[in-house]
Amino acid sequence: MAVNYEVRYATNPSDFKYYDTKRIRSEFLVRDLMIAGQLKMVYSHYDRFIVGGAVPVSDPILLEAIDPLKADYFLERREIGIINVGGAGMITVDGNSFELMKKEALYIGRGNKEVKFKSVDRNNPAHFYFNSALAHKEFTVSKVGLSDAEVVELGSLESSNARRINKLLVNSVVDTCQVQMGITELQTGSVWNTMPAHVHSRRMEAYFYFDVPEGHSICHYMGEPEETRHIWLANEEAVISPPWSIHSASGTSNYSFIWGMAGENLDYGDMDWAKPTELK
Repeated sequence: MAVNYEVRYATNPSDFKYYDTKRIRSEFLVRDLMIAGQLKMVYSHYDRFIVGGAVPVSDPILLEAIDPLKADYFLERREIGIINVGGAGMITVDGNSFELMKKEALYIGRGNKEVKFKSVDRNNPAHFYFNSALAHKEFTVSKVGLSDAEVVELGSLESSNARRINKLLVNSVVDTCQVQMGITELQTGSVWNTMPAHVHSRRMEAYFYFDVPEGHSICHYMGEPEETRHIWLANEEAVISPPWSIHSASGTSNYSFIWGMAGENLDYGDMDWAKPTELK
């Protein structure tokens, strides 16, 4: 089993203005998250947030503490939210097993020592996407499916942004310390997400794009509202979004994405909006 990780440092928005395409991609784009038989993590210095992916095939993959954590086990001081975007999978938490179908989520609180990822069918492996943040107390392990989610319908086909927001691991559904996660699904004919754009300086966020049809791409917009940049992404790639940055995208087709947040508060609606006419 291969476990790979990277460390990404925080960026001053004044410096960000002078980044070229290569530098922007190296700092904020997360690629190769879903490689068969491997677990990949990026440890970000924004809120000590971890973005990761695991694709178990023949053998289970153990979630182990990486060196930057300086911990005896991964969840010694952390919590984790996991969403499956592939075939049926199993997650075992200290001997208790949970089956996750596509778009089902699992929250695992601080103090759980052994977490294992497994696929039910090696020919159709699970693709486990996860976010992890520091935790100040223990909460119960909880499985959340789409039927359990808090659902919000936003946008319209006329404005090309009709979308369904499934709030899975949020404080109105399950107790967490910091991690908040959910899935946004765009309807056929819609390509824009998170527009009007916003920032929330009280927490950072990461976007993971999936179900992007073959031959299509996503253009993710970031930066301060008055100084925006963009990153082109492929299927099953993610972007780390600093607290000072907008996080929006348009695609050459409809798609889905997982949003995950950590930071000072759990108020999902606590945003500072920027009108489309104010973006530069």
